[in-house]
Amino acid sequence: MLKLNKRQNAILHFIQNNQPAASSQIIHYLTHDWEEVVSRATVIRDINELLRVKAITRQGAGRGARYSELLENTLLKHIDANDYFARELEQRTAAFPKFNFNIFSALNDGLFSRQEIKELADANKNYQKNASSLSPVILKKELERLTIELSWKSSQIEGNTYSLIDTEVLIKEHKEAAGHTKEEAIMILNHKQALDYAAGNKSFFKKITLRQIENMHRLIVAGLNINYGFRKNLVGIIGTNYRPLDNQHQIREAMEKLTVGINRTKQPLAKALMAALMISYIQPFEDGNKRTARLLANAILLAFNYCPLSYRGINESDYKKALILFYEQNSAVFFKTLFIEQFKFAAASYFRGNAGTESRG
Repeated sequence: MLKLNKRQNAILHFIQNNQPAASSQIIHYLTHDWEEVVSRATVIRDINELLRVKAITRQGAGRGARYSELLENTLLKHIDANDYFARELEQRTAAFPKFNFNIFSALNDGLFSRQEIKELADANKNYQKNASSLSPVILKKELERLTIELSWKSSQIEGNTYSLIDTEVLIKEHKEAAGHTKEEAIMILNHKQALDYAAGNKSFFKKITLRQIENMHRLIVAGLNINYGFRKNLVGIIGTNYRPLDNQHQIREAMEKLTVGINRTKQPLAKALMAALMISYIQPFEDGNKRTARLLANAILLAFNYCPLSYRGINESDYKKALILFYEQNSAVFFKTLFIEQFKFAAASYFRGNAGTESRG
């Protein structure tokens, strides 16, 4: 996500609503109508900074210059999350209150810039180098460490109250924590089963099929009294005005389009990002959608020898807000930022031998 200051966010928002916006319009708004006193010189500096980071583009020169938002992909529209969620649910206007079938045309390699791809590729090379130097025993231990932290954090995002230590004991010693429900333990163990399946069958996920997605869902919700297969009824999502599809035929159509989009895309990180976002957006199952999305994304990364994500350092509130921005505005920027941060964290933190491999001996 672009690191813009408050003025720059205001300028970008003004341009989004008035594009192509003239220089004089922007300057007048910031110097006369905005909430703070701003000089003309400051506005010009902010405009130049927005041009430098390629948030906007300019047509013409001098007094005739006009500015528009620069979008390499329609899903990369910048929205200030702090400003957006400062409004209560009833005060927010969703640009896409219902499922947007036009979204599939934007699912492509352009989700990541060349610079982002380079940075992430460099991070992944370090991961591959570190992992290739480990003995089979240490490699197994490192995968177990990532599995424990993923199972804990992904479950926590869904309201599971197990601690990281309790999760470790459950997975390594098969001991359930006192004061927790059986379902919480099952949820965590299902994550382990799903990631073990992905790690043990990497080649399966180089090409995605509906059956693979449904199988991943079966693994993630097994024993939780959740129906398998694409849902037949409407589901609501807490905290958003967005309403997913309620027709099973349309759900299947959307999922088929998603598999085509993922398989057509060449960049593994873009494939994984699509899976993480779109399964959450389509909500094809009656429950377990976000968990399935996270595990399928990891399966894709593993298939192409990329480091899987544990999401250990992610803030649950930010994660949910990023998804809501995608649901309501079809902006993937915030979610992509979290995805990039977590990928860099995982590539630098796991599969490094003695770097925190064992916490309990």
